[in-house]
Order: sequence, then structure tokens, then C-alpha cells
Amino acid sequence: MNYFWNIIWLLLLLSALVPLWKQRHIQLMRYRLIRQLEVQRKSRVITLIHRQEALSILGIPIVRYVTVEDSEQVLRAIRLTPDDLPIDLVLHSPGGLLLAAEQIALALKRHPAKVTVMVPHYAMSGGTLIALAADEIILDRNAVLGPVDPQLGEYPAASILQAINAKDKNEIEDRTLILADVARKALRQVQQVVYCLLEDRMDKTRAKEISEILSEGRWTHDYPITLSEIREFGLKVSDEMPAPIYELMELYPQPPQRRPTVEYIPIPYQPRGTEHHGR
Repeated sequence: MNYFWNIIWLLLLLSALVPLWKQRHIQLMRYRLIRQLEVQRKSRVITLIHRQEALSILGIPIVRYVTVEDSEQVLRAIRLTPDDLPIDLVLHSPGGLLLAAEQIALALKRHPAKVTVMVPHYAMSGGTLIALAADEIILDRNAVLGPVDPQLGEYPAASILQAINAKDKNEIEDRTLILADVARKALRQVQQVVYCLLEDRMDKTRAKEISEILSEGRWTHDYPITLSEIREFGLKVSDEMPAPIYELMELYPQPPQRRPTVEYIPIPYQPRGTEHHGR
């Protein structure tokens, strides 16, 4: 009987340690690939990747977004980078705290050497704000950025202002008027930050126009801004994504599911007419 319980405890111990070992192994593989990229591009590579990862024993997914802890780490990495060494930031994020995104964006803008932001899939909201700080954005041809219009709780700031403008102020509660005042300040703040990021890269009138387009609430907050639209803004953007970036993204796995929602044979196929057929 004691032998049976010893086996049970051993299995429980292994079930706790194996996920930790796997996570450590993946982390080492990330470091190896990041260093490979640094040598190849002669730069400091920083990753800001927000995905769900099964980090606990029970595999409970942790939702990630831009936080002040992220800004502390990115700012530290920038401080450790010599002024003459370029920075490559691999960015994959749904957005997050505006304060943290602003800190990262302004710190990247102040770095004297070239800053490149690489977006393999998407960088929305605060992620877009960070991307705007780059001297060059490398975007996968199917990747997107998004509007940076501020959100107050569950409502867009621009929508709050439109709602109160449609009513007589005597019919509006004081709390709503206060919320509208905060919304107005938030819009002005974001427009100012975007303008600051763009003013030395294009005509100042155009920089002001883009800052208003991205922050005024013209679209819903999850509107996908494509590669062609970004080019129309006048930003320096390329779709020549280095292949190792996709390999790096594979090392930030989504939590395992009982049944996969996407399946395919994970090898590249040759164009038609170039296959080699055996006899």
C-alpha cells in the first residue's frame, strides 16, 4: 500500500516539474534565437510579445498585455544598449496600459541609433503607439496595426464626447459630464504623443493630421490598419520580415487545447510545377 502511494506522489511531483522544465527549455531556445538575430542584424533585439501561455500546473491561461512591468524591462534594455547600436523590437500585442506604452514609445524615439519595430501578426492600440516610435516598421504583409483612440473603462473616449454633444447639458448627470471632461483630456493627450512621435519624420501638418486620424475615434478600436494604409500615412514601412522572427513566435506557444482549432501540415510547399517527382 505504501508503495502505491509513493508512486502517486512521484507522479504528482513529475506533473508539477515537467511543465516547469519545458518552460525553461523553451526560454533557452528563445535566448539562442534572439542572440542569433542580434549577430545577424548587428543590433540589440528586444521582444514584447503578449500571448497566452500555460504556465501553471493546471494549464490556466494568463492573458498578457502592456503593463508598467513591461515598460520597466524595456526601458532597462534600452539603457543597457550603447547609443550607436540599433534596436530591433519584436512586437506582438493587443495593447494595454497607455502610460506604459507611452514610456516605451518615447524611450525608443530618444535612442540615437536606428530603431526597427517588427510586427509579425498584430500590434493594436498601445502596440501601435509603440510601433509609431520606430524609424522603420517591418510588417508582415498580412499583419495589422490599429487605432490608438483612448478607452475609458468600457467606452471609447470619442463616443462619450459624441453622446454628450447630442444632449442638452441640463439633462446630463454630473458624473457623465466629469467623464466627458476626462475623455476630452485623454484624446488631447494621445494626439499630442502621436504628434511628438511623428513630427520629425514628416511634414508637421501631415503629422498632426495622422495623430487626429488615429486617435479621434474614426473607426472601432479593433479596426485593422493594413500595410497599404500605413504606407499611405507616409510612414517608413517594409514587408521584408526576417524569417527567424516567425521561428521566434513559435516559441511563445498558446495554451494546449483538447481539440486544435487550426490544423495543417507544418512544412513549406513548393509552387506548382517545381515539385520533384520520384520514379
